[in-house]
Amino acid sequence: MTGLAFLVLLLAAIPVLITMINLPFYRRLPLSASTRRAVSVLIPARDEETNIGETLTTVLTSKDVEIEVIVLDDHSSDRTAAVAQSVARRDDRLRVERAPPLPPGWSGKQHACQVLADLARHDLLLFIDADVRLAPDAVSRMAAFLADRPTGLLSGFPRQITATLGEKLVVPIILFLLLGYLPMPGLRWTTLPVFGAACGQLIMVKREAYDQAGGHAAIRRSLHDGIKLPRAFRAKGLQTDLFDATDIAYCRMYAGARAVWKGFSKNATEGMATLRGLPLWAILLAGGHVLPFVLIGLAPFVDIPAGAVVLALLAALLSIGLRLFIAYRFRQSILGAILHPVGILITLAIQVVARIKASLGIRPVWRGRSYHAS
Repeated sequence: MTGLAFLVLLLAAIPVLITMINLPFYRRLPLSASTRRAVSVLIPARDEETNIGETLTTVLTSKDVEIEVIVLDDHSSDRTAAVAQSVARRDDRLRVERAPPLPPGWSGKQHACQVLADLARHDLLLFIDADVRLAPDAVSRMAAFLADRPTGLLSGFPRQITATLGEKLVVPIILFLLLGYLPMPGLRWTTLPVFGAACGQLIMVKREAYDQAGGHAAIRRSLHDGIKLPRAFRAKGLQTDLFDATDIAYCRMYAGARAVWKGFSKNATEGMATLRGLPLWAILLAGGHVLPFVLIGLAPFVDIPAGAVVLALLAALLSIGLRLFIAYRFRQSILGAILHPVGILITLAIQVVARIKASLGIRPVWRGRSYHAS
């Protein structure tokens, strides 16, 4: 039992160490003066009536940069196009286009993004989701940072708004996994695809690099552009980079527990829930962030050596302590951090169920479309 407790402590310590290594690399963008670079802000939108108006309002307040904004209405069943058109009538920097029919073998978002890229006039392309709100200096700071470096793709993680308990438990796990398990020196200093990571909510690319990587056509079947797109760039020897976008963008990814489960399930088999990856993630996450609390809870009822209990307590403190630190540093839910083991269990459950469904040939459905599960 003491050996198991020591292993648990080791598994809890790994993300603490990696996070400490990563923090100097995962920084906010520097403040910058105006840039002469022009940017095409590209927004795929399918059934985003409640979001698109506010998103466009924030984008159109961008300062110190020349922008064009294109919304692609991807066959919405609501008033997405009408809301966007009403904004376009007041600002000629915005135009609204309608997506052509979805070709076989494409996912909806990747097709919409490729169409948007083909419509864009400028050499810097900023892809944002229709529910992302930008600060006035967001576009100019990203453009200035990217223009000064040989990087082909730049992505940031916006501040994630979480309103319900289900959101608070699961959504912050994304940043925890990023900081705790992706060594960012590998991302910054190499172009190895395994270190490729981005947030699909906020991605800026140089057109030349985008075309060299094959654009979104290179990942046409994917539902996980946050992993697949930067890896497509890096597979061509192109550098990608990642930054903390907490101060320049925010987004409510999903509204409610049902949407969280469905949203995290749709691309699970392209991320954690691969056949080889899921067992490893189960060991890392359950072992380091659930099992310590199980051992502590069993201690009054099972003969567990005192040394093992101490090791489990240390592991629990490392686990919760790291989550509290991340929550404070990146303005996340403190309640979600305190209930970290519950969030980990739910996250793993989502991955396991997605893997089982994929093995049974059950396709994920998103925005009314059915997709092939990896």
